[in-house]
Amino acid sequence: MWTRTTLAMGLAVGLSACAAKVTRKDFDSEVAKIRDEMQTGDRQLGTRIDSTNARMDALEKELTAFRGEYTVSMERLKGSLRFSVPVHFEFASADLREADRPVLDRFAGVVKEYYPNATITVEGFADPAGSSRFNQRLGMQRAEAVRGYLQSNGALTGNLRAVSYGEALNRQVVPGAKGPGDEGMQNRRVALVIEDASMDSTAAPASVSSAY
Repeated sequence: MWTRTTLAMGLAVGLSACAAKVTRKDFDSEVAKIRDEMQTGDRQLGTRIDSTNARMDALEKELTAFRGEYTVSMERLKGSLRFSVPVHFEFASADLREADRPVLDRFAGVVKEYYPNATITVEGFADPAGSSRFNQRLGMQRAEAVRGYLQSNGALTGNLRAVSYGEALNRQVVPGAKGPGDEGMQNRRVALVIEDASMDSTAAPASVSSAY
């Protein structure tokens, strides 16, 4: 963007290069040209700022509605957002429940609208019943089931990843709770992480592989 210093330097260079040829008309014409360029740049910047603010306002409203409708919690990390969604699994099962599909559809809609170039990571978890090796595999199967759903119905077609944290104690919602039956249902879950370079880089740092 042009500044007054830039304007002065430009005029000084122009005058020194052709001092004998500069007329008042030439001088006024050059000033008018630079002024027009500055005003055009200011208008373009203002338009970009207004557009960004409007988009952020719309996103905030969308996320507020999403959280209220489906009891979703959201955590902002460095360059990412982690959504703890009410998508749970039956004991020892990786089958996606019909009742959990709407929240995934809503999540996909937010991503398509506001983060079309983002990387989405599905994190899978298990309750502590059974061996840690089995639960690690089960967590991955659950993450893969959700990733497959998001891909198969066309909701998301970008970069989708799946990871498993199995029965990791520091990631359990209700420490120690386990099945069979409904016990431990809150630990048999997935979380969804949006990673995008456009997000606030000043947030607390974390990574998909080491967070929690």
